[in-house]
Order: sequence, then C-alpha cells, then structure tokens
Amino acid sequence: MTAEANANAITLYHGSKEAVEFPEIRVARFNKDFYFGFYCTLYPEQARKWACRFSGSGVMNEYCYTPDESLRVLRFAEMTEEWLDFIAACRQGVPHDYDIVEGPMANDSIFNYVEDFASGKISREAFWALAKFKKPTHQISFHTARALTTLKFLRSYEVSRED
Repeated sequence: MTAEANANAITLYHGSKEAVEFPEIRVARFNKDFYFGFYCTLYPEQARKWACRFSGSGVMNEYCYTPDESLRVLRFAEMTEEWLDFIAACRQGVPHDYDIVEGPMANDSIFNYVEDFASGKISREAFWALAKFKKPTHQISFHTARALTTLKFLRSYEVSRED
C-alpha cells in the first residue's frame, strides 16, 4: 500500500461465530438488505451484536478497508426513498451489479416494516411513519471478489453480550 492509500484506510468490523481471516460472499437462504455479500460496519458495538445474536458470544473481526475508486460503489448517506426501494428489491431477490453498497441498516427494529412494504402490506407513507432508529446504524457490503481485495484482515477476538 502506498502512503496515500493508507491515509484513506478505514477500520471495519464484522461480527461472526468464527474468525474470518479470508472473507467470502456466501449465497444464503434469505436475501439481505443489499443482497448477497460480505457485510461489515464502522460501528464495533453493532458488529458485537451481530457476533452475539445467536449464542450470547461470538468473534469480532477487524479489517483495514482501502477504498478503490475503480469499483462500482453505491452509497446511501441516510434512509431515503431510493434506499427503501433498493432494499425492498434486494430482499425480494433482485440482484444488482455494484461491487460495494454502503448505507443505513434495516435493523431488527424496522426489519418487519421493510418486509411489509416490500410485500405491499403497508404503504410507503406507513413505512416512514414506523421507521424510526434509536441509534445510528451502518453497513457496507462487498459483492464481488474484486471488492473483497480492498479488505485486509487485521485481527479477531472473542466477544460476549456482557463485554
């Protein structure tokens, strides 16, 4: 890495049940906010929740992310109409061609509202009335092998809900 690249480096966190030294994109049973990808966050406490969601303990993985301007990146600075439409499409299994997608997370508090909107059970207006975050959220997802090359594994360590 050059000195200029290091200046742009960002620490990202990934919570898991295991150490993930070599991130990969896994096709899962359920579609995620930004479709299938490897998900990280800027917020260590959010990654801790991801790591501990099933058993009360897990593994925090840290990465150095160096942005690559040649990649196709979609960024949502906040929840917008475009963000909602993009998430609804991804959760319905509509793929996209971005290398990286970044933005707010449809966390547990509004997951059902996104699902209800996507399935037509509630209107767009009803979604916005219900969707209120208590804490800021962030996710960045890597959708191609080339995008994963922007991540350098730093370390992993065990965490629990009590930490």
